[in-house]
Amino acid sequence: MLIFLRWSLPNHEYYALQHADSSNFYITEKNRNEIKNGTILRLTKSPAQNAQQLHERIQSSSMDAKLEALKDLASLSRDVTFAQEFINLDGISLLTQMVESGTERYQKLQKIMKPCFGDMLSFTLTAFVELMDHGIVSWDTFSVAFIKKIASFVNKSAIDISILQRSLAILESMVLNSHDLYQKVAQEITIGQLIPHLQGSDQEIQTYTIAVINALFLKAPDDRRQEMANILAQKQLRSIILTHVIRAQRAINNEMAHQLYVLQVLTFNLLEDRMMTKMDPQDQAQRDIIFELRRIAFDAESEPNNSSGSMEKRKSMYTRDYKKLGFINHVNPAMDFTQTPPGMLALDNMLYFAKHHQDAYIRIVLENSSREDKHECPFGRSSIELTKMLCEILKVGELPSETCNDFHPMFFTHDRSFEEFFCICIQLLNKTWKEMRATSEDFNKVMQVVKEQVMRALTTKPSSLDQFKSKLQNLSYTEILKIRQSERMNQEDFQSRPILELKEKIQPEILELIKQQRLNRLVEGTCFRKLNARRRQDKFWYCRLSPNHKVLHYGDLEESPQGEVPHDSLQDKLPVADIKAVVTGKDCPHMKEKGALKQNKEVLELAFSILYDSNCQLNFIAPDKHEYCIWTDGLNALLGKDMMSDLTRNDLDTLLSMEIKLRLLDLENIQIPDAPPPIPKEPSNYDFVYDCN
Repeated sequence: MLIFLRWSLPNHEYYALQHADSSNFYITEKNRNEIKNGTILRLTKSPAQNAQQLHERIQSSSMDAKLEALKDLASLSRDVTFAQEFINLDGISLLTQMVESGTERYQKLQKIMKPCFGDMLSFTLTAFVELMDHGIVSWDTFSVAFIKKIASFVNKSAIDISILQRSLAILESMVLNSHDLYQKVAQEITIGQLIPHLQGSDQEIQTYTIAVINALFLKAPDDRRQEMANILAQKQLRSIILTHVIRAQRAINNEMAHQLYVLQVLTFNLLEDRMMTKMDPQDQAQRDIIFELRRIAFDAESEPNNSSGSMEKRKSMYTRDYKKLGFINHVNPAMDFTQTPPGMLALDNMLYFAKHHQDAYIRIVLENSSREDKHECPFGRSSIELTKMLCEILKVGELPSETCNDFHPMFFTHDRSFEEFFCICIQLLNKTWKEMRATSEDFNKVMQVVKEQVMRALTTKPSSLDQFKSKLQNLSYTEILKIRQSERMNQEDFQSRPILELKEKIQPEILELIKQQRLNRLVEGTCFRKLNARRRQDKFWYCRLSPNHKVLHYGDLEESPQGEVPHDSLQDKLPVADIKAVVTGKDCPHMKEKGALKQNKEVLELAFSILYDSNCQLNFIAPDKHEYCIWTDGLNALLGKDMMSDLTRNDLDTLLSMEIKLRLLDLENIQIPDAPPPIPKEPSNYDFVYDCN
């Protein structure tokens, strides 16, 4: 206010200060402490004045004036202060009315003013998206006419890219934020109408399209999800994504990777129903599947007549065959499938393997039925446990994470990817069983080895199921033993008393070394992402520790840095001496805010905050668990506290082990006693003492 008085400006409430950069954000009492040194500000109209004038200008009868006003509105709507003022004028309703009626009103002008019309609609939708992103207005307030209009833009074969992008973003938000709107959007948009947008070359449009499909999938009622999955299969969504997205001649960005991961999770979650369904031993249709497994394995087409004389022989033959098939309950194998998970999903996998990989199935069953009882690999029991393990690896039944990008290209190469995944792994299990020369007592050990083989192969992100199979070929049991031996040597823990005493002696040196490494990493700095409701609009900021370890420098970035960030670009400072505490997880102020995103488990595990002064904090969300450990350790070290992260424990174990091995090199092949040798008795005389004089 003093500024306005000094400049002799009347009605100071009509004016405000605003950032002069491209953000155009207003300065308010809430954010004025965030102004960086050297920031250029400009004196401009207040948010209320600007909102009032733009509200009037966008209703102008002049097309040029309207276009210019909508362009300004799209830019200013990113600022929450302006957005609140514009929304208070019922601005959202005005924009929706313009979208609903504007196309008809200007349809005659469209042919002669097509570029102008497209820009006008694009700016209108952009402003709408930006205003709704602030979470001030509920999504439940929109009419069917508005939804139909937005859907019509998506359904058009030829439309401006920016209009299509905004329309897809609006539909996704509608579906995710309102159950009622999901029903209405689902009536207006079909998968068939979305598919063509995936076949284009614009990755942003492809990303938004998959996001809409994921939203419809996620919010669909349980009884509609399988139906929707069938439609996706009919429309060949998987092969289109594989051809035009995954195998396109360009890199997949983080948001696209996230949407592919979400689609992968939602697809596998369709298996949850069968996974949690117990087999009914009295259900003849389900029992027939077990009969079919037996028939395929032993070719028992010509069965004895169903007469009373042959009934005992028939039962005896069935029991013998079920034992060969590896079921735990030889008399009634249906009882093996009453445990959930994996329930009926295991039986489905076994039948798929028997029908689609018949030779491999018969070979496995006959191989094991000809072995000694103690060395046979039980196919039935193995299939049940393997299905359960694969469901755990792929987290079947869990909701997708908000931050994960971990999709596997190979699962997009086959319509029955989970079943094929099982078929590869059951053959691997049988191979590993033979390599280990396992007996029934070793069953759990074999399963642990198979899990390790599968997990290690998956981390290489094979591009196809054949490539996955090749990776497994190179991960034989012998190779796993070598890997384990190598890891064990690196992490070996000596427990004898002299070694423990040596550890105690050198541990402070190692901890000091780790502390210096953490502080050096803080000096290098890290780029952090600001999470908001819409992941595509990622904003970044950078933080680093000064070389003298006395000040934290931080500041916003336009994009993720490719190289070193100059010191002078980080204008904000926080003296280390002012830090009161470092809190993590749910204790962080930004994790206590409302919203589903903030409650995500993975985000909680990466969140930490620096508390300083009174009610001031610097909030972080680490890019990954490694950076989280580096920063929490480094900050605790600066405050003189212990470094308690998992990374510190692992580093300490590794470095201690290496240091001890180096110091014990001269004692190789010499057994170190558990107790110190006894002190000998004093000699009878000291004549042997050498006199230095």
